[in-house]
Amino acid sequence: MKKMKLNSMKFGVMLLAASLTVGTVSCKKKGCTDPSATNYDSKADKDDGSCEAAVVTSTNNIKTGFISANETWTASEVYELQGKVVVQNGVTLTIEAGTLIKGQEGTGTNASALVIAKGGMINATGTASNPIIFTSVLDNIQMGQLTGTNLDENDNGKWGGIIILGDAPISAADGDALSQIEGIPVTDTYGAFGGSNSMDNSGVMSYVSIRHGGVLIGAGNEINGLTLGGVGSGTTINNIEVVANLDDGIEFFGGTVNASNIVIGFQGDDGLDIDMNYSGTVNEFIVINGSSSDEGLEIDGPEGTTYTTGLFGLTNGSVYTFGGTDANGDFKSGAQGTITNVSFGNAKIRASYQNDCADAKTDSYTHLTDAIPTLIFTGSQFTGVSVYTGSQDDAGANDCTVFSADQTAAEGAMTSGSATGASTSGYAWTWCSVNGKL
Repeated sequence: MKKMKLNSMKFGVMLLAASLTVGTVSCKKKGCTDPSATNYDSKADKDDGSCEAAVVTSTNNIKTGFISANETWTASEVYELQGKVVVQNGVTLTIEAGTLIKGQEGTGTNASALVIAKGGMINATGTASNPIIFTSVLDNIQMGQLTGTNLDENDNGKWGGIIILGDAPISAADGDALSQIEGIPVTDTYGAFGGSNSMDNSGVMSYVSIRHGGVLIGAGNEINGLTLGGVGSGTTINNIEVVANLDDGIEFFGGTVNASNIVIGFQGDDGLDIDMNYSGTVNEFIVINGSSSDEGLEIDGPEGTTYTTGLFGLTNGSVYTFGGTDANGDFKSGAQGTITNVSFGNAKIRASYQNDCADAKTDSYTHLTDAIPTLIFTGSQFTGVSVYTGSQDDAGANDCTVFSADQTAAEGAMTSGSATGASTSGYAWTWCSVNGKL
């Protein structure tokens, strides 16, 4: 009998063990069992096929100085800009879709920036699913991500920006056909731009986001997010975002390049800035002013006696402050062009006076009110019109006062209508959209 009891006990233990074994098998936790994956689950003992490859961030691709031979930056690595990186005349820099580029910190001559010198070319062709992103080394964004988590729209001036220079016509001061771009010291010859080739080709920038730049390089001198100096119509600029730049978002210095599908947000100065008689067209653009931004639009005309006949175009645009308030447009220094289906806040029109303030001389006001105007608003919407002047009397002692008749004439020349402005579709790839700021 004692033996039988022992066998029964053994049999019970065996049944219990078998039951536990079956239970363990049926309750295995599923998950990613690959330790090298980003979503590795140390408690999982059955792989469910969900493993995501870990992002490998290279720290060896630090770029600095001159690029003197054709070069390609690939999406499989992260690149850092250390100081000025200059693509020289006759050289093409190709940047693959999805590439992440980070600018190092540094001010003055140590400021980091990518410069495409006159005669150089950039081929930065991203896609909506794989945009090319330029940002700061302080940004915790990783390859394959559309945004980091530690920097917001108030984080600016963390690196420089992108400067593209070409051979298209400009109207510089003193009748010069050439000029030196702001942000580059005059001692650096690669900062020259301007010429006579309106169809000049500096390459392609498409689906490119530029973030947290605009570092100070000298007293009152910052780098724009994207600077286009004398860039010709052979260049392709579309689907561009500039966000959280300390200075202007995008600034055109002359040139004839056309740009489309533009988002500029939370800049420290002006959103879209036009100088030196830029004569291309900016189509489908959004400017989102932040709390510290200046004008949404700042538009100037010729600065000298060369290339004074070109006319800019602004079409299908929306300019506003985040939260819904309108942002202003300042049309100054002889602005001349056409504004079509653009919504913005107050329209500021500059007038200049002569003969001891007795009559108006050529400026934006006269371009607007001439019998054959060259500053034309059509199908656009704005909250008001304000004529202003910085003119003084002939002795330079007293400021001139805008004549009430001039204010009335300006209001009659640009009646506000109803504008649809820019479409907000197609921007899911941008920082502004991902972060709910569009």
